[in-house]
Amino acid sequence: MKLHKVTAATATVFALALTATACGSDSDSGSGDGGGKKITVGIKYDQPGLGLKTPDGKFTGFDVDVANYVAKELGYDNVEFKETKSADRETALARGDVDFIAATYSINDERKQKVDFAGPYLLAHQDLLIRSDDNVAKGEDLNGKKLCSVTGSTSAQNVKKDFAPNAQLQQVGTYSECMAALQSGAVDAVTTDDSILAGFAAQEQYKGKFKLAGLKLSNENYGIGVKKGDQAMVDKINAALEKMVKDKAWNKAVTDNFGPANYKNEPAPKIGNIVK
Repeated sequence: MKLHKVTAATATVFALALTATACGSDSDSGSGDGGGKKITVGIKYDQPGLGLKTPDGKFTGFDVDVANYVAKELGYDNVEFKETKSADRETALARGDVDFIAATYSINDERKQKVDFAGPYLLAHQDLLIRSDDNVAKGEDLNGKKLCSVTGSTSAQNVKKDFAPNAQLQQVGTYSECMAALQSGAVDAVTTDDSILAGFAAQEQYKGKFKLAGLKLSNENYGIGVKKGDQAMVDKINAALEKMVKDKAWNKAVTDNFGPANYKNEPAPKIGNIVK
């Protein structure tokens, strides 16, 4: 009888352990396999070539490759990706929803008051995406034109403040919405970073329909955002980014993600070197 009781108890514990293991392996969308040390990273879900969630639930893009490389260098083998739209990035870090953000996050003085940045890891330039039969020679040509950008991005404010105060600006939630408006003729141009626009222009459904205007309206230094005051995390990410450049993984990520769009990228920036 004593042996029977022990065996029953052991069986119960074993069953509970299996249940706990099954629950523990359940993870949100991400690139990990559900096991190992997990980190949560904010990315965009709708930016081809940078941060894109595909219909089958996978994640692709330069920001995704950078995030995965950094996470691995930090000792994490399970990356959970969370959608972090432009307007939500500072809040997501402050609340602790994500551990860091790699989402075309341009470093500027206003944002540095709320978050800390590692990097930069890419230098992009603000540009315009226009229809292939259209031409825009300079930013001032946008006065009176209908222009689309995303709420919370710096691009929309740059155009209104510095180039075309009379542009008719429409701000929406995602660049996919801007692309739909450009395709339908509801707007004349989409403005954001050339890296983002190149990714959209290279998509199969848009090939030959749109082109970059070729204007360098601003310098956008992409950084990895972390919670304000977490200097230790900044230092670790910077070390990982430096290694990524040194071992040529950065170059491979650029070629893999921007090559099809014939994007003329700048060389890898030096850590802490912000181009004004």
